[in-house]
Amino acid sequence: MDSSDHSENIDHILNTWNFEPGRLTARITTASDGRDVLQMRIEMGLLQMEINGRPDGERPYDFDSYLEYLQSQFLIDPTVPLTEDDCVEIDREFVQLYHRRICWLALREYEKAVRDADHTLALMDLCRDHSSDEEWIDSHEHFRPFVMFHRIQAKALIELEKHTPEHAIEQLTQGVEELRTFYEAEGMEDGEEFESDELHVRLIELRETLREQFEVGQTLNEQLAEAVANERYEQAAKLRDRIHRREDPR
Repeated sequence: MDSSDHSENIDHILNTWNFEPGRLTARITTASDGRDVLQMRIEMGLLQMEINGRPDGERPYDFDSYLEYLQSQFLIDPTVPLTEDDCVEIDREFVQLYHRRICWLALREYEKAVRDADHTLALMDLCRDHSSDEEWIDSHEHFRPFVMFHRIQAKALIELEKHTPEHAIEQLTQGVEELRTFYEAEGMEDGEEFESDELHVRLIELRETLREQFEVGQTLNEQLAEAVANERYEQAAKLRDRIHRREDPR
């Protein structure tokens, strides 16, 4: 290559966009053809990802992702086993989606973070349902609580942006119960261990921070749960009406 050709040299990017140890730095920028792309600064350079579809821009068998390709195959024949190549591509997609998801969270693009978390969880479901390799399945299931945590966090922050702090707090409460249900179903934690689980603790801390920051006492749903638990059914009926009016203001 001609040493005067700098078209493939990214020194100018690295020199103006410093890597910061311990801090995830991402941005959306415009590629040479005008499309938006997502970039993450890493120690040895940068990662560039597509915003939609598969992060590497590939279209496996003309599908937007390998997940969509496999789902189409299982619609035809649900008994088809995953091949070794399928497993390789699934693992590639997992890693790519992880990098893009944490970038969306860093950029506060919470709806996109939820989208990629849902994609990852669907991949996990597919692995669990169509593979007989328990060790390989467990290698993904090990990360399910972490993906759920990201999704719960992002969903709550969407509620905070679009609705009210009360909605965000209720979303976090719902998410905590989803996480608890998963742990119980998998036999991963007993009650005391769940209470001290790091992901659970972080969700509770976020919920209580929002409660304190926005001066939110008991939410309507929390008041409803307490009324039902104490058999105050008339009060519970009134609270249900208030919740219904809030959710459907027509």
